Amino acid sequence: MTLKVVIAEDSLLMREGIRSVLALDEDIEVVGVCADYDGLIAAVDTNEPDAVITDIRMPPSQTDEGIRAANHIRDTHPTIGVVVLSQYVEPRYALSLFETGTSGRAYLLKERVADPGELASALRKVVAGGSTVDPRVVDALVSARTADRTSVLHRLTERETEVLAEMASGANNAAIGEALFISARSVEKHINAIFTKLELSQTDDIHRRVRAVLLYLGGRD
Repeated sequence: MTLKVVIAEDSLLMREGIRSVLALDEDIEVVGVCADYDGLIAAVDTNEPDAVITDIRMPPSQTDEGIRAANHIRDTHPTIGVVVLSQYVEPRYALSLFETGTSGRAYLLKERVADPGELASALRKVVAGGSTVDPRVVDALVSARTADRTSVLHRLTERETEVLAEMASGANNAAIGEALFISARSVEKHINAIFTKLELSQTDDIHRRVRAVLLYLGGRD
């Protein structure tokens, strides 16, 4: 099955470079190209692609148009996958992208565009409902918490650490309960305690789970 893609990138050279790379894959068809936020939203509505590749910064403000577009697309076209590209390692933007859910979302550095297989793989992952984050961005997220992560993790009880380890493996609350032979209510209590002890501010649970897992993974280094 042909995968239909819309490209949003304000740099002509980068835009055409992405188009050329995708042309190497006979199962991918570029059905629209644009250079700004409004153009991307219009192209999605008109072409109804399977996936979007968007620069994180585009006109009109050159700030976070790619993130805002991804959130808008989730609301209006929830089955469309989105791959956000960034020129620089910007962990806060990656967290913003995944705040509303990781399904169907990817965050890659633009240097990955040079690898046709990697870009195509990211597209197929988001179309299938999966997600991916550039390894360098993950490294930056972990490094940003190096100073205090160990002492913070030491606040957790043995059971809370076990729950966090299961979270890091990707398990949902039900799976955590089954793995540790505890009730769903107990899982919820432990997770709330983890959020409190790790000083994760009151925000949506998806965001806090991502940050808690990053703290745990970094703390084992």
